[in-house]
Amino acid sequence: MEILIKPIVTEKMTIQGEKLNRYGFVVEKTANKLQIKQAVEEMYSVTVSDVNTMRYGGKVKSRFTKAGYLVGRTNSFKKAIITLKEGDKIDFYSNI
Repeated sequence: MEILIKPIVTEKMTIQGEKLNRYGFVVEKTANKLQIKQAVEEMYSVTVSDVNTMRYGGKVKSRFTKAGYLVGRTNSFKKAIITLKEGDKIDFYSNI
């Protein structure tokens, strides 16, 4: 099971990374905080001091098109905010 799905690289998370040493990841919905901490430490060789998680439910979206009225849902997901030990950094742009 892949625990870390993708990093969250937004303006808000970039500012938190610079100021508070916090980084965001979209993670597997069934993963707990201990599994997330272990996965981040293995993948990036850093020391995680804190993990906060939040679950997002999918929203119902609808739109009018030529074909008629379409209704669907966005995906639900789980987000983890990782706080690293002082001095550790994660560089998402290093291997581009």
